[in-house]
Amino acid sequence: MSEQTVLVTGTSTGIGLEIALGCARAGWRTVATMRDPGRADRLREAADAAGVADLIDVRRLDVTDADAAAAAVAETVAAYGRLDAVVNNAGAGHVGTLEQETVDDVRAVMEVNFFGVLHVSRAALPHLRACRGRLVTVTSVGGVVGQPFNEAYCAAKFAVEGFMESLAPVAAGVGVTVAVIEPGAVASEFVANVGVDRDRAIERAGVYGPALRTYLDRSSRVFAAAQSPADAAAVVVAAVTGPTPSPRTQTSTTAREFVRVKLADLAGTAVTDLTSGWLR
Repeated sequence: MSEQTVLVTGTSTGIGLEIALGCARAGWRTVATMRDPGRADRLREAADAAGVADLIDVRRLDVTDADAAAAAVAETVAAYGRLDAVVNNAGAGHVGTLEQETVDDVRAVMEVNFFGVLHVSRAALPHLRACRGRLVTVTSVGGVVGQPFNEAYCAAKFAVEGFMESLAPVAAGVGVTVAVIEPGAVASEFVANVGVDRDRAIERAGVYGPALRTYLDRSSRVFAAAQSPADAAAVVVAAVTGPTPSPRTQTSTTAREFVRVKLADLAGTAVTDLTSGWLR
């Protein structure tokens, strides 16, 4: 009952799966949540192979459901007596542009990527205060640099970054460390789960078709040389289990250099010049 405990969202595949394994390897009781526990076989097999199955507790959580988030946190504390850290990892990609999607499409992206983070974080904060714990959120370089055809996704990630940056000094005053972790391209099922039928999307894009084709072709090249989920997750695990993390950390040199363009660009032209080149 005295083991340090972490709750991780979105653990069925990719970075989330590797975060859960990494935290368990570090000796933390890990509550690994996912929307569909029927997809937990891969995590359970990996945990068995790593010898940490006894430290991983798979539970259902749809982060868009505020009541479910509160229940998941409460059940974790009831089971293990404490909650030392939360990793907000659950998220969903989205490709589209304003003229060709509905406001409801954008709202759906915000529900998962922004409000889902808020639901879990709000429920967890009283328990993190009690343990002087850590609130770690996986955002994206897309939470710093706006990217073509990622308007809704980047808006949600920008919102998370702004929220957590604003929360950090307030939370620190009551003993909670707040940090965001920014991956770049990661070779996981995240991109496949966006569900873009390339040829159909280009055909339906009308006047945006040529730019979308160029963007998707570039994205395919970038993700072909992407960082592994395990390498990206190692940065997140260190933020949970290691020394006090910085408020913002990138998971790779490529991600750091990309984010640097924005953070050093007061006028904004360096960013738009860079991303405009992705469409030509």
